[in-house]
Amino acid sequence: AQCAQESIYNLLPRLEEKPVKPPRYISTFRPSVKCEVAKNKAQWKTMGPAKVAVPSPKNFLQKHSKEPKLPARKKEQDSKKLPALSVPRRTDHPVMGIQSKKNFINTNAVAAITGLPKKPQPIYVDRRQGDKYLLETSGLVPRYIKKKDYGVTPKYVTQRNEEMKRAQKEYEAGILEHLKKRAMKRLSDEERRSLLQGLKKNWEEVYREFQGLSVEIDTIPKKLYKEKLESQMKQLEHDIEVIEKHKVIYIADE
Repeated sequence: AQCAQESIYNLLPRLEEKPVKPPRYISTFRPSVKCEVAKNKAQWKTMGPAKVAVPSPKNFLQKHSKEPKLPARKKEQDSKKLPALSVPRRTDHPVMGIQSKKNFINTNAVAAITGLPKKPQPIYVDRRQGDKYLLETSGLVPRYIKKKDYGVTPKYVTQRNEEMKRAQKEYEAGILEHLKKRAMKRLSDEERRSLLQGLKKNWEEVYREFQGLSVEIDTIPKKLYKEKLESQMKQLEHDIEVIEKHKVIYIADE
């Protein structure tokens, strides 16, 4: 410590440097605020102080005067009566001289002989040397199947099924009514035969045009025309197959 104090720099006197304070902040709005305050004060100079009644020195603030006060307690008529005690008082004396001719030994013996034996409660253990637990509250015993309403369909399910059946009947009735409005017409054998001949004739015409195509199809219009003829032939073949397969055909009257 002495070596640290004995330094050549400590021989020279040092001047205490005082920290220089920054200039005080002055708002740019200070003159405008002063003028505004002076104007507002000048308007009320002649009014003077408000004339208010001077409080009386007798009405001084007292201790606990501002605390909320509870209403006065009502005197009950039965306030003198003490509550009934479950334990007898020290001054009470037991009733003396009452004797019973009942033979408690014999009655207890008869009750023990004629009484049903007490059934042990079923228990279970979690391991060989584990703790014992009641079997009834364990969830291993099927208790809910013994309830009166076990297996009975809930009311909301039956109600929902009835609503679904009602909606299905209304839907079927609507479909039948729609079919009655749009009655189906059956094609006769002559109409079916003429329709089949017309389809075959159209197929032959399209097939003749398909056979008349050039061997080399090298342009886009030729390809498109060939695809168009092929799709027409497929559709006609499908229609012919459907009409030949079904002997009875119905058409909706529109």
